[in-house]
Amino acid sequence: MTETISVVGHAALDYLFEVERIASPNESYPIIKYDTFFGGGAANIAAAIATLGGDVSLISAIGDDFERTGFKSHLENLGVDLSLLYRIENEKCTRAFVYTDRQHNQSSYFYWGASAKLPELEPPEVDFVHLATAEANFNARMSKKAGFVCFDPGQDLVTYSKENLVTILDNTDILFANRHEIRRVCSMTHRSFDDLKNSIETIIVTCDTGGSRIYYRDSQFHIPAVKVEAVDPTGAGDGYRAGFLVAFKKGYPVETCGKIGAVVASFVVERTGCQTNLPTWEVMQKRYEEKFGQLP
Repeated sequence: MTETISVVGHAALDYLFEVERIASPNESYPIIKYDTFFGGGAANIAAAIATLGGDVSLISAIGDDFERTGFKSHLENLGVDLSLLYRIENEKCTRAFVYTDRQHNQSSYFYWGASAKLPELEPPEVDFVHLATAEANFNARMSKKAGFVCFDPGQDLVTYSKENLVTILDNTDILFANRHEIRRVCSMTHRSFDDLKNSIETIIVTCDTGGSRIYYRDSQFHIPAVKVEAVDPTGAGDGYRAGFLVAFKKGYPVETCGKIGAVVASFVVERTGCQTNLPTWEVMQKRYEEKFGQLP
């Protein structure tokens, strides 16, 4: 396998709100505070991979405000390769509006902006790709062109047709999903979880504070969450994926990859913002060894 991990999906400006309660229709509650951060699932993963020392390129559609907001220089300073970005004229960068209450329940709204143009664009050919949350048709075409495919349907799963989802799954080598997404994938494709395990070599199912479970060939591994004082859960899954993929490219066994992913995720939740507290490999290793013992 080559060194570079290409990550497909959104580069977004995240508007993160802390609220008293998540409002139901026709209700209103106070906003405690809010901040703006660099985010988007693909950009979060790419930023974390680069900070860990991995070689990563970002494949995303960006708007005219990509430079003006400081997003470009931020990613460049981390070492993310931006040569595969699609610049969309007269469009804004993608934006996410995430509301989190005191019990860590969340409600999210998404403005696609430049990402809405992805169906019109031709995916590049790459060797190793991680398909993060993105436009379904673009991801489906990308899955047929890449040599090795990781897939994370995420919250965009509701936008996938059965045809696109089946196309991607038939080309997927590693599948990341939470329990709810796995059930929805099975329902949409009329496949059982056993069917997925028989066709995809590695499946990682995340379970929030319950950690994650890895299904690899005929083996199963439970990876506990790394306990820290969590400030904001947003981006924890992106950190997990970044840690897993960097470790995977280094040749670690999948169980160790999962533990490294859990450690990276623990750093993300300690601060508000998905890219504000990313660890280097050395910093990650120190916490890994405190939690799991010596890194092989």
